[in-house]
Amino acid sequence: MEEDLILSKNVLTEDEIIRNYSGQALAYIGDSIFDLLIKDFFVRKTSMQTEKYHKVVTGIVKAVNQAALIDELIEENLLTDIEVDVYKRGRNSSVHTKAKNATMGEYKKATGFEAVLGYNYMKGERERLDFFVERALNKAGYL
Repeated sequence: MEEDLILSKNVLTEDEIIRNYSGQALAYIGDSIFDLLIKDFFVRKTSMQTEKYHKVVTGIVKAVNQAALIDELIEENLLTDIEVDVYKRGRNSSVHTKAKNATMGEYKKATGFEAVLGYNYMKGERERLDFFVERALNKAGYL
């Protein structure tokens, strides 16, 4: 896929992102980017009915799996210092909802993970986004 189709042409500096966007805003865009990149992988690599795509993709992007993935990334020290800070901002932001099949702790961790994705998206870090997607696909057994 053309990189320009996924990444905004208006990439921002680290300082601009931290100054201008809340953890919730970064998580909001990160959630969409993660979902899109996982969907992109399956549509390009497989041929399924849309119901099957939906089942597979939602199984990967659900909060409980995002929480487990971010735990591994932190344990393996695979986040940059700024990503850890962004994760904590997202995780600790005021959350008023909860995922259907996740604890509040898992949901907050997933929100932090999505904030990291949003941060990397706003920064134009496609390689970093691909790294997180590959980790998620590998963890789910698709790579």
